[in-house]
Amino acid sequence: MKRVIIAKHQRGLVFENGNLVNVLTEGNYWPGFSKTVETVSVFTKMPQTVATDVYLSVDVFAQAVDVFRVKANEMVLHFEAGIFKQVLTKGTHVFWKSFVENTFEIIDLNETTIPASVDKTLLVLPEIVPFVRVYKVESFQQGLQFINGNFVGMLEPGTYHFWKNTTEIEVKTVDLRSVQFEVLGQEILTKDKTALRVNFAIQFKVTDPIKAVIENKDFEKQLYVDLQLVLREIIGAATLDELLENKLTLTEQVIEGSKAKVANLGVEISEGGIKDIILPGEVKDILNRVLVAEKQAQANMIMRREETASTRNLLNTAKLMEDNAMLFKLKEMEFVEKIAEKISDISITSGDGVANQLKTLFAPSKQ
Repeated sequence: MKRVIIAKHQRGLVFENGNLVNVLTEGNYWPGFSKTVETVSVFTKMPQTVATDVYLSVDVFAQAVDVFRVKANEMVLHFEAGIFKQVLTKGTHVFWKSFVENTFEIIDLNETTIPASVDKTLLVLPEIVPFVRVYKVESFQQGLQFINGNFVGMLEPGTYHFWKNTTEIEVKTVDLRSVQFEVLGQEILTKDKTALRVNFAIQFKVTDPIKAVIENKDFEKQLYVDLQLVLREIIGAATLDELLENKLTLTEQVIEGSKAKVANLGVEISEGGIKDIILPGEVKDILNRVLVAEKQAQANMIMRREETASTRNLLNTAKLMEDNAMLFKLKEMEFVEKIAEKISDISITSGDGVANQLKTLFAPSKQ
């Protein structure tokens, strides 16, 4: 007879004629010659086999184990001493009852919402990730949740987890920041039949995500078309000169004319402006010639105005000198001084003395 020692962390399966007849716990045993003992660790999950199902029909075995039968639409979170151990999926799962407490949490995978009892830190573990859908809404976004194609509610910024099952879940995110938007290369006829190409830019932001995403399909494309139509309407009602002179007014008209339409798209335009007005080559040449002519006319007018002012000043000076001999003499000496600055040498001819010649040159003549 052979003695069998069962440790605290073990169990002994006693077989007689191939059939399970007993389960041994910690202690020393002499099972007898006709019996065999197989020792197993209590930390080892019993494999799911036909033999396991047969063992469960033996009362002494059934009382020594915890049995969990997991359905197809379920999963079970297994904890040992409060610490997550593993995920149990469809099938029969058998665990030894021991000094280590086993706890189990049954999850109904038909539900999409993860219950508050499930620790969110478990959802990032490799064993659980295959069963979880994760959606993230950034701080500058707002989320719209759809279940089986139906809108169910708004999601504020944060991370959202749902069980992965046959239920279709979709989270659409809408950017709430200001966006630069351009309407480029619009070929439009003005009121005076001038063909232009206009580039217009705006800044907008989404104010109503439900209108933008649910009530409208591709709201940015519709915004482009609405701005395009308003631009054509306003530019088509103005002449080329009016457009070039009143670009700021045109911008205000476009924004004001677009408000009602873009409000239906759930967006709001904050500002905008004409980036470019591109003219045909021949029109550009004509405008350049007109501009040169205008500037030349302005320059001629300024020159004539200056010449008139100069002549008027000379006339006033002449009248003053006519009435005042001393002023005339001072003016004469001023001119002589200017002439003298240009003369490097003075030649004196023979005859009268030097003083008399200088006197004759610079002294005023007496009438």
